[in-house]
Order: sequence, then C-alpha cells, then structure tokens
Amino acid sequence: MSASPSSPAAATMAHHPVLAAMLARPYPAVMGILNVTPDSFSDGGKFDAPERALAQARRMIADGADIIDIGAESTRPYGSKPITADEEWQRLAPVLANLVALGTPVSIDSMKADVVARALKAGVTIVNDVWGLQRDPDMARVIAEHDVPVVVMHNRDDVDPAIDIVEDIKAFFAHTLTIAAKAGIADSHLVLDPGIGFGKTPQQSMIALARLHELRGFGLPILVGASRKKFISTIVPSEPQQRLGGSLAAHLLAMQRGATIIRAHDVAETVQALRVMAAIEDTK
Repeated sequence: MSASPSSPAAATMAHHPVLAAMLARPYPAVMGILNVTPDSFSDGGKFDAPERALAQARRMIADGADIIDIGAESTRPYGSKPITADEEWQRLAPVLANLVALGTPVSIDSMKADVVARALKAGVTIVNDVWGLQRDPDMARVIAEHDVPVVVMHNRDDVDPAIDIVEDIKAFFAHTLTIAAKAGIADSHLVLDPGIGFGKTPQQSMIALARLHELRGFGLPILVGASRKKFISTIVPSEPQQRLGGSLAAHLLAMQRGATIIRAHDVAETVQALRVMAAIEDTK
C-alpha cells in the first residue's frame, strides 16, 4: 500500500497555505499536544506553568512537530469540568504570544468562539473544534472572518452502543459541511477528525479507525488523535502513560487508511514511526 498522499484531498485540493506544505508530503504531519490544564486525562498539571509549557513546545518542535495544539480546558469525555471563557483565556494568555513566536503553526483547541477569536488575534493560525462547528453558534462565523483552517471533530453528548458509529460520523460531518458553507468557510480550510474516544464506546473507537478509509469520500484531509486513548487499555490494561505502543499501532493503521495529520503526545516516537512506515512502503 502506498503511503503517498493518502487522501484525495492531499492530491487534488488547493489547500489553505498553512496546510498545503504539510499535506504534500508522503507521510502525515504531526500535531503535538500541549495541555495547559490541571485536569487533562494524560498530562494534566504537567505544563500549566508558562515556562514548562514553552519548554514542552520547544521539545516537540525539535522532535518534529509540524503543529502545536494548545488547549486550556480539558475536553476528556469523562470527568472533565467545564470552565468559563475567561478562565480558559487566563490559562492561555501567559503562554500564547511566546508560543506563537517560536514560528511553528499553533492551533487552538477550544469549543468557545470567544476564546478562539482572542487566540486568532494573538497569532494562532489553526482552530481545533471538538464539536465540529455544532456547539457554539458563533464558531463558524469567527473562523470564516479570520480565514483560517479548522479541524472539525465528530462528537456526541451520549454514547450509544447500538448505532453504526461510522454512519453517525458521516452524518455529523455532512451537517458540519453545511454549516461551514453557509458561514463562508472554504472546503480547502477543513480537516475532518473522527473523534476517537469521544461519544463512543471503546469498540466504536476501534470501528472508526478500522473504517477510517470511508471518510475519504468527503475529499478532505483527515486527522486522527488516538494518542493514549482509553480504548487501548481495553485491549491491554494500561494507564495513559503506558499506551505508547498502542498509540503508535493505531496511528500507523490510520496512516494506511488515509489520515494526513496525526495528533499525538509522544511526538518523537510518532514522527519516527510514520516516517519509517512511509520509507518502507516507498521501497521497491
């Protein structure tokens, strides 16, 4: 199986300039996760001080991260506590300007349009919305006004083991694309994320990965973030920090099935795995 542009979008669409160079390569881009939160499921509290957050960002960039995805509110699907937009911004403000100054594209992981607008004004160049433009009614407008790319993730309020999760994901994205078009967001600005671990049973997360190739029909780049997710521990009992092997396995499979961006905590290991896979598949 070839590792060269794995989505129709990677080969044919004129992408937003922030995405274009990353999507043209024979292996997926890597988005490094930077949580400036006290309660994220894997690394909550480790990088909530600005100096530690910046040190981690520099480390991920040195390890090969193409994007730094900063989030200041835990969106884990179990046990997270909602915070206000002002609280979220108070966590972001001390680090954001210096993070942007590092020169690597920065994405803002937020489901609040007000926070996203402030971050974009501070120099962030990508939006990562875990509710796919369907939670905050102002999100699509803010993104359209700033003319930036957006990762739209599938999500659900309730887990339903009885549904066909891939068909649910497709219907969700169809609705998101309608919202985006009405707001004036170009298709070339959109990246789809099936939302591994969000609104899904562990089995449904695995189904979404196994059938990821079905999302290629949208003709858009696909991002997968399976890093340290809970479904791994249902296969091999493990704590989040012990799930590197499972994360790499999921991400390599995602690459084969069409993912063009991988969102990960362990950047160096992920970059190495993806590039080695691409090199081996390109060897004749």
